[in-house]
Amino acid sequence: MKFGIMINEGPYTHQASDTAYQFVQAAIKKGHEIYRVFFYHDGVNNATRLTEPPQDDRNVVALWSKLAEEHGIDLVVCVAAALRRGINDDNLASGFRISGLGQLVEAGIQADRLVVFGD
Repeated sequence: MKFGIMINEGPYTHQASDTAYQFVQAAIKKGHEIYRVFFYHDGVNNATRLTEPPQDDRNVVALWSKLAEEHGIDLVVCVAAALRRGINDDNLASGFRISGLGQLVEAGIQADRLVVFGD
């Protein structure tokens, strides 16, 4: 099965990003394809390289970057939501790219299922 993923919450304010990350990992292990992960609303905060969590906490941004690198996953950040939150190409973490809502629509069309994490 081919999945599109949408994440609407930031990495440290809600469980949505962690749950989505675990879902994507499990889907890959089961042989499913991840068409795209789209970060929207506060979910764009998962994509900033300026995040510096304490040493004893998980680095959600780095986890997403590593997953994208290892599995070739397309991590797309909504341009309007990102710019509103001060995220641009200069502070975007590795593996993420900025684009528009058309990428979310395309994921919904191309994937068998679009799974949304967060409000």
